[in-house]
Amino acid sequence: MIGNILTNISSYFAFDPQNPMIFNSGFFMVIFTLFLLVYTLIYQRGKFMTSLWVVTFSLFFYYKSSGIFFLLILLTSVSDFLIAQQIKKAKTKRAKRSWLFLALLFSFGILGYFKYTNFILFNISKIIESNFAFLEIILPVGISFYTFQSVSYVLDIYWEKMKPTKNFLDYAFFLTFFPQLVAGPIVKASHFLPQLEKIPVITKQAVYTGLWLIIVGLFKKAVIADYVAQYNDIIFSNPSSYNGFENLMAVYGYTIQIYCDFSGYSDMAIGLGLIMGYNLGTNFNFPYKARNITDFWRRWHISLSSWLRDYIYIPLGGNRKGKIRTYINLFLTMLIGGLWHGAAWRFVFWGGMHGLGLAIHKFCKKWLQKIPDNFPSKSVSWFITFHFVIFLWIFFRANDITIEVTKEVISNGVATEIISKANVDGFSVAWIMIEKIFSDTDFSYFAVFLQARWLWLFLVIIGFAMHGISTRKNEQIANAFVKMPFVLKLLIFLFVVQLVLQLRLEYVQPFIYFQF
Repeated sequence: MIGNILTNISSYFAFDPQNPMIFNSGFFMVIFTLFLLVYTLIYQRGKFMTSLWVVTFSLFFYYKSSGIFFLLILLTSVSDFLIAQQIKKAKTKRAKRSWLFLALLFSFGILGYFKYTNFILFNISKIIESNFAFLEIILPVGISFYTFQSVSYVLDIYWEKMKPTKNFLDYAFFLTFFPQLVAGPIVKASHFLPQLEKIPVITKQAVYTGLWLIIVGLFKKAVIADYVAQYNDIIFSNPSSYNGFENLMAVYGYTIQIYCDFSGYSDMAIGLGLIMGYNLGTNFNFPYKARNITDFWRRWHISLSSWLRDYIYIPLGGNRKGKIRTYINLFLTMLIGGLWHGAAWRFVFWGGMHGLGLAIHKFCKKWLQKIPDNFPSKSVSWFITFHFVIFLWIFFRANDITIEVTKEVISNGVATEIISKANVDGFSVAWIMIEKIFSDTDFSYFAVFLQARWLWLFLVIIGFAMHGISTRKNEQIANAFVKMPFVLKLLIFLFVVQLVLQLRLEYVQPFIYFQF
């Protein structure tokens, strides 16, 4: 009996690719509580023990998410830590460049192998018209995030924006810190490493603000995003089988799903950091309120857009090389941003179109500023921006699918139906969905849809309503929560947990950005 108990316990600590450790899982809540108890006891007694405890737990967290690939992030930590030291010590510009080249080759080489090998080989095979069998390469969770984070550190050292840390444990802490490890925010070393130089100050205000963010993030992710995803996934898996209205609803549904999923993760990550005494910054600022595409990227995935600005756009020349170069730089930056999200042409198209939108807005800005800033102009600019973003989400979401094709074959005067399977790439799936929306949408179908999908529609509306609350009102609600009696805080948390349990799926739904 004891042997069975030990076996069951050990199974929770073993890597299971079907059940990665994520913030909204019961196991994480239990294991984080135990981690936090130890952390609370040691964080004021010495920086070394605190850092060692956090790094150990972070590597365990990553092991539970990606198995043996936790060694990969450890290798990246050692490599970039040592190379940064050599860049600082180098006496000549040529030596500094050589060390930088080695760091970039190592980091982007690993990322390129795991993320882009099949994409490159597949496209080469198309050009030379040869058969291609995909290589069995498993993409480590969050590799794009921690690669960008590590590369930014090395570049900041090379550009002499900061001095390299002399403490490897601090660097490992920065790169592996579990709240932001697998899906951001992409934290800059210049923002985070100084926080590790002193014992963190943990206040009631920070802890309760962090708890509020965790509750909000949990509600967004596990109540709204996961439930809404069920219908969205059905439609996107074969849009041609559904009418235009159903496709349109799936597109609006995905718009709030990806926001609640990703911003929900960011809320929880930032909240966990605050509880431990660390500030991870802000990653979302109500992006669907944007009235132009430039403003959208100031509000959406802020840590990525600022990374692209600082490490791609500005080094390309930014807006310092004339208007034409500015437009080209914007386009190229977002093209790279699209490719960062995934190894598929639909991501390249998605990024390129956002880059084109940024360039057009930059070009038209002097004329747009002459338009009166009244309610009609605000409404029109918001509507255009919102639906431009929604249109491109279709390409972002549309995966390759396999559909059944029925053909009628006549042999000896007898008609026979033959069912075969056909592969449709994500880019084509997106255009199928767009064609259905514009050619087959009947709004009278809403009554039937409402009867069948009332809870789905209700949660979509709740998601947009939460997004629509003003920044000031959000701050007031958060402050009210902080001032509440502890019992009331606990009741709110338990209420959200109960909602999660009521609406949960049979399987744990990973965060969308885990795939990047």
